Amino acid sequence: MRPGIGFASKMLLQVSIVLLGADLSIGQVVASGARSFPVTVVTLVLVLAVASVVGSWLGIGTHLRRLLGAGTGICGASAIAAVASAIEADGADIAYALATIFLFNVVAVLTFPWLGHAMHLSQHAFGLWAGTAINDTSSVVAAGYAYGHDAGDEAVIVKLTRTLLIVPIVAAYAYRRLSWSVFPWFIAWFAAAAALNGFGAIPAALHAPIQTAAIFCITTALAGVGLSADYAKMRAAGLRPLLLGFVLWVTIATSSLVVARLTGIG
Repeated sequence: MRPGIGFASKMLLQVSIVLLGADLSIGQVVASGARSFPVTVVTLVLVLAVASVVGSWLGIGTHLRRLLGAGTGICGASAIAAVASAIEADGADIAYALATIFLFNVVAVLTFPWLGHAMHLSQHAFGLWAGTAINDTSSVVAAGYAYGHDAGDEAVIVKLTRTLLIVPIVAAYAYRRLSWSVFPWFIAWFAAAAALNGFGAIPAALHAPIQTAAIFCITTALAGVGLSADYAKMRAAGLRPLLLGFVLWVTIATSSLVVARLTGIG
């Protein structure tokens, strides 16, 4: 089974990222998401910095620190998949990062609407918070629309803006290795797919099939990642990566609120 597992965990990961790009609209993001961009950028930079400093202090490896930082700061599994290909992370690090990110996705879906009401956030403010601070797209949608329709719409737009940050982050990691032969060119196809969709080159009738194909590919790919993981290494890592994931989750959840308030956006 190893050839199939290897194909799923590498090639299908890349295919799924390109398909996800075809569901984005760069025009929509530029028009509706520019206002949230400063919050998104500041929180991402802060999360990556905290992941590096705190992760190093906890004795967590560089690859796992980067995966947790990107997964928390950008868009969960998609960012982990993209960064993993750029830095050639092993299966154990990918699996641990995914498990940690998904755990805090569940926590966010259950707690964010309640916290939003407790803080008396407006629909716009909550949408900005959810879109910036919750990792996975499905979790953003669930929490946003649980709070209200307007909050859900705002959260999706912010999430689309945030997802596009995959491109510069992965390009930066690949560039630092000083070899174009290892550059993840599927990220360029991801950007091209989003651009085509933004210009209306992808018919609306194809969106649902493409989204279904993307879900199938990423589900199969993540199964491949799980099957290829070295769980002995994961056990050896202990609870430190989970602690780092918690620190990063609290960091992005609080900093997005603070930055939005200071800038008058939220």
